[in-house]
Amino acid sequence: MKLSGRNSIMERLRSNPRSIRKIYVEHGFKGTLSVHAKARQHGISVFSISSSQMMKIGRDKNTQGILADVDEVEYLPYEDVLEAALKKKRSLIFLDGLNDPQNLGAIIRSLACLGKFSVVLPTHDSVSVTESVLRVASGGENYVPFAKVPNLANAIQKAKESGFHIAGAVVKGGQCLTEIALPHPLGLVIGSEQKGIRDIIKKHLDLELSIPMACDTLSFNVAQATTILCYEITKQKRNYRKENPHEPSECH
Repeated sequence: MKLSGRNSIMERLRSNPRSIRKIYVEHGFKGTLSVHAKARQHGISVFSISSSQMMKIGRDKNTQGILADVDEVEYLPYEDVLEAALKKKRSLIFLDGLNDPQNLGAIIRSLACLGKFSVVLPTHDSVSVTESVLRVASGGENYVPFAKVPNLANAIQKAKESGFHIAGAVVKGGQCLTEIALPHPLGLVIGSEQKGIRDIIKKHLDLELSIPMACDTLSFNVAQATTILCYEITKQKRNYRKENPHEPSECH
């Protein structure tokens, strides 16, 4: 798998260097010395190449002058993700039929910035964590655990049996996001870009959430909506900790 872009590769060097096999830097790349220094600490080979070689290796994509061969993204067993979410007070994000890699990458980046989230993807009819996704995620994939499950409805039911409340994001008709006290631990279901949440999944929801909007004829795209919803989840968690100062507080 190819990883490109200065931010993505420097973040990978900081957080998960063992996943990097080799790095290519284009002649004249600013930051070559820092890349060499970081890579040397972990025994990673760095190759200096021409712009034409970079274009060939990068398959004509804009690599920003730096490219790395990295291991495939590791999907964790769902049971492990679920257990860790309970212990570390993470919220679960169930993505029901998301197909756009740009949206998935943007969601991962936002979740990494906010902290304390894990992602659950269905095996079928869903985008996976690809090179395109990693490019948009800009290193966020290093801080968000992923699981893949053959049946999303069953995974949600297991979360409920473990004590999670399950909310679903809907464009209209849900409870107003800014006017409800969210329950915790919480799992949030995000539907596909075109169809939203499937009926078979809606049966498992404990509540539906809608983002208040000034214009009824417009809507946020799925990545924007997920960021807003998860920001509110994070804010309410922090407020809860302020009101309950004796409970342990964790960051990432």
